[in-house]
Amino acid sequence: MRFSSSLLLALPALALAQDQVPLFDKLKGYLNKAKDAVTSAVPAVPSPLEAAAAKVAESVQHELTEENWKDTLTLDPTASAPTTQDWLVFITGGNTTCYGFCGNATKAWEKSLPFLAARPSAPKFATLDCEAQPVLCNSWAVGPPSLYYFQIPKPLADQSAPAPTARYITLNRTTTTVETFKTLVLDKGYEETEPYEGLWHPFNGKLQEFNVAIPVGYAIWGFSKMPSWLPMILISFLSRSFMSRRTAAQAPAAPAPAAQ
Repeated sequence: MRFSSSLLLALPALALAQDQVPLFDKLKGYLNKAKDAVTSAVPAVPSPLEAAAAKVAESVQHELTEENWKDTLTLDPTASAPTTQDWLVFITGGNTTCYGFCGNATKAWEKSLPFLAARPSAPKFATLDCEAQPVLCNSWAVGPPSLYYFQIPKPLADQSAPAPTARYITLNRTTTTVETFKTLVLDKGYEETEPYEGLWHPFNGKLQEFNVAIPVGYAIWGFSKMPSWLPMILISFLSRSFMSRRTAAQAPAAPAPAAQ
C-alpha cells in the first residue's frame, strides 16, 4: 500500500505531539505542586471583616477560668430588682478536647458577635476554653463546641431570688455558622431548649450545693489522663485479690488433731 507524501510528513508531527502531551501534563502537575507549596508556606491573611469581627469578639467577651467564673457571671450591681441578666457562654476547645474540630464553630462565633452585641438588651458574652480549663469543664460536664445560656435573677431586698436558669445547647462541629448563633440568640431559638436542672447545674446543682463540683472535676480530669492500660491493671489486681479472699474463706478447715 502506498502512502501520500503529505501523510508521510504528518506522521512525525503526530508522533511528536503524542510525546509532548504527557510531558505537558507532567509540567502542569509540577507547577501545581509548587503553587500548593508556596500557598501553604505563606500564612493566610484574614480579611478586614474577619479582623474586625475578631477585635469585637475580644473586646466584648470574658474568658472564664476556674477562679473567676463565679465573680464574672453576675449582674450589674447598679441594676434594680427585679431584673435578670442574660449570659451567653461559648464553650470551645483544642486538639485534646475538641480533636481539632472547633475552628469552624469558633470562627462563626467571632463573626456573629458584632451582630449579637448590637442588639438592644443583648446578653453578656463569655468563653470557656476546655483545653485551658479542663477542670471547670468537667465540673460542669460540658464539652466543646457548645453554648450555655444563663439567665441570672437579681435578689430582692430580702435576698430571695429564684435559681438561675441554665440552657445547655450543643453545636455541630462542621455546620455551625453565623446564622446558627443569630437564630439561637436574635430569634430566641434558645428558648426551644428546656432548662437544665440536674446534678451538674453550674449554680445550684447538687455538686455545687455540697461544694464538690471542682474536686469531682479534678477527679474526672485525672482519670482522663490515666494511660489506657492502667485501669485494666487495677481491675485485674482487684478481681484477683477478691477471688483469693473468697477462695480462702471457702476452704475447708483443717481437721483437729486426734486426742492422745
